[in-house]
Amino acid sequence: MSTERDLSPLAPGVVRALNDKLYEKRKVAALEIEKLVREFVAQAKTSQIKHVIQILSQEFALSLHPHSRKGGLIGLAACSIALGKDSGLYLKELIEPVLTCFNDADSRLRYYACEALYNIVKVARGSVLPHFDVLFDGLSRLAADPDPNVKSGSELLDRLLKDIVTENNQFDLVSFIPLLRERIYSNNQYARQFIISWILVLESVPDINLLDYLPEILDGLFQILGDNNKEIRKMCEMALGEFLKEIKKNPSSVKFAEMANILVIHCQAADDLIQLTAMCWMREFIQLAGRVMLPYSSGILTAVLPCLSYDDRKKNIKQVANVCNQSLMKLVIPEDDEMDEARQLTTPSAEPTSEELVSKPEAASSGFLDVASGSSFSNSVFTASSCERIQVTLNLDGIVQVLDCHLHDTSTGMMTRIAVLKWLYHLYIKTPRKMFRHTDSLLPNLLRTLSDESDEVILKDLEVLAEIASSPAGQTEGHGASDSSDAQPILVELQVPDRAGQLSSSGMKGLECSPSTPTMNSYFHKFMINLLKRFSSERKLLETRGPFIIRQLCLLLNAENIFHSMADILLREEDLKFASTMVHTLNTILLTSSELFQLRNQLKELKTPESCNLFCCLYRSWCHNPVTTVSLCFLTQNYKHAYDLIQKFGDLDVTVDFLTEVDKLVQLIECPIFTYLRLQMLDVKKNPYLIKALYGLLMLLPQSSAFQLLSHRLQCVPNPELLQMDSTKATTGLRGTSVSNINYTELLQHFEKVQNKHLEARHQRAGRAEQLDRRMVP
Repeated sequence: MSTERDLSPLAPGVVRALNDKLYEKRKVAALEIEKLVREFVAQAKTSQIKHVIQILSQEFALSLHPHSRKGGLIGLAACSIALGKDSGLYLKELIEPVLTCFNDADSRLRYYACEALYNIVKVARGSVLPHFDVLFDGLSRLAADPDPNVKSGSELLDRLLKDIVTENNQFDLVSFIPLLRERIYSNNQYARQFIISWILVLESVPDINLLDYLPEILDGLFQILGDNNKEIRKMCEMALGEFLKEIKKNPSSVKFAEMANILVIHCQAADDLIQLTAMCWMREFIQLAGRVMLPYSSGILTAVLPCLSYDDRKKNIKQVANVCNQSLMKLVIPEDDEMDEARQLTTPSAEPTSEELVSKPEAASSGFLDVASGSSFSNSVFTASSCERIQVTLNLDGIVQVLDCHLHDTSTGMMTRIAVLKWLYHLYIKTPRKMFRHTDSLLPNLLRTLSDESDEVILKDLEVLAEIASSPAGQTEGHGASDSSDAQPILVELQVPDRAGQLSSSGMKGLECSPSTPTMNSYFHKFMINLLKRFSSERKLLETRGPFIIRQLCLLLNAENIFHSMADILLREEDLKFASTMVHTLNTILLTSSELFQLRNQLKELKTPESCNLFCCLYRSWCHNPVTTVSLCFLTQNYKHAYDLIQKFGDLDVTVDFLTEVDKLVQLIECPIFTYLRLQMLDVKKNPYLIKALYGLLMLLPQSSAFQLLSHRLQCVPNPELLQMDSTKATTGLRGTSVSNINYTELLQHFEKVQNKHLEARHQRAGRAEQLDRRMVP
């Protein structure tokens, strides 16, 4: 402590009282100081006033002795009261020492500092606003003070400051925001409560536009929303709700783009309240900002798509996520496919970085919004400064990467996978030219998805594959892609015939699921090749889903083209066992599926060159399976050729599997599909080879139920003695058509050639099996 002479104009008694440990003595000293300062004010002795404040600050408030510090605080408060409206001239000198005492280790002293500052602020009122930042900083620390008295005192001071800010229009928001942004990340619940209360106050002041600075505090608000204290969560929820109301009222002044990534991050929060609130905000952003949100599509999809597979425990989040997904999908328009590369370069990219997307915040979301609203919106968008229309270029790379990633992940939920496939289909419809640049990278996962457990997923997957195979946009791109197919391990092709690309384009009668013309592009044959390859490598898929997949493809594409292409590919298939199995599957589909009704009628009559060409194409591949070849002849009413084929069966290796297939064919003849064949048995004179062919099958069968069934059927044939007529006078068994362009001799030779290959292959397999058995013998 300095000498008494240094402390003048303070009297020695006042100095002693200020250093006293008793509050009452310090209070008496403060009254003397107040009287002294009033005299100085009346005499306009500014230098004396400053000297008194300096003494109280340096010698008392900042003293090492706690009682001196207490005396200095009450003395400074007395000076402020004495100064009255003139206290604003000395606020810096008055406030700084008091704020320093906020950090004192003595809780009583911190309380006195809070009391002193309250009196200073109460007198100065609006004059303290230039010092608001330091006041707020000090208050934010006191809000988290462990002492209840200090905390209570800080709350009084806090309310006083709020009243001053509310009634004054000179608040400097620009300098305050950095401090708010810093303090908003506090983990202390009292500090958080303090921050939220101030945000609510500032929001309520008409002259303060906090919305302009929302991007700087939005992340912190979502962090606070995850607080364990229910009251704090409710306050934060209220603040976010007020912000969202303001956004809806004034969308033209909202910086949507600056907040998009923040929402993307918190839409992936583990806390349900945070996630729901962020998702509701995202929904409103997409519907209000429109295409401004397109550059953030990949991040939005990363956050939204997993939510679509939530169960009923997170039903609200799922509903809002679905609205977000649908609304975002509507933003993609055909014009996005027409924007050239030059335009893309002129539009700054706002695509979120991978680091931003991977970030996992500790926050929560709120249910104060309508979780299932949806509204229409235009292509015009709002910017932060104006409502002018801007062009946003759709960058598909990020979107396709996210969709492909979700499709590849086996843990992805069913509804998410369906949504991914709907997105891919939508993009191929709206932006086919750009999408075909990604087709080679997408095809492996699309083909792999055919093994999904869900029929609905497979149906959506087939829609995408069908669009790829039929879209005109795939023609040019497809050629380029096919040239580099060797670089794709999953897309290694089967043996392809020379005429693979010369598919018949007539008879486009398949039902379409897209607006694309059902002509087959360069990807069609590639798709057929890889589909058969997948069936070959995954026999269980062929057994369980093969017929379902092919039937659906016949609805989505042109059935004739599908069968024609598959037959061409199977003709050169080296795995003869698979070829036989696949032909049997295709034949069963052809004969029994309602989707193939028109194709069956086309083959049954063989009235056109195209139908004859299709028959010959199918026949050559059907030769991999003798019984299916006969059934094809029955379907096309080539009864004489069927009879000739059955005559060759005596040279074949008749196995149990072979007889089982004959048995199934007999059962099939009894089905409605062959009603016309059974009726033709009534005209023995015109169809003798039909009867002979059926007797040939009967002779092949052992004494079984199928034998009895066919035998009973043949007993119904009238005038069996007519079977002994001169067969040279009989017709070939094909009614009302001219098929002179079909070389049946050549077809029969081809059948023999294929069967010889199968016989040789069986002998080779048997030989290898015998060698293996010998090696295993000790």
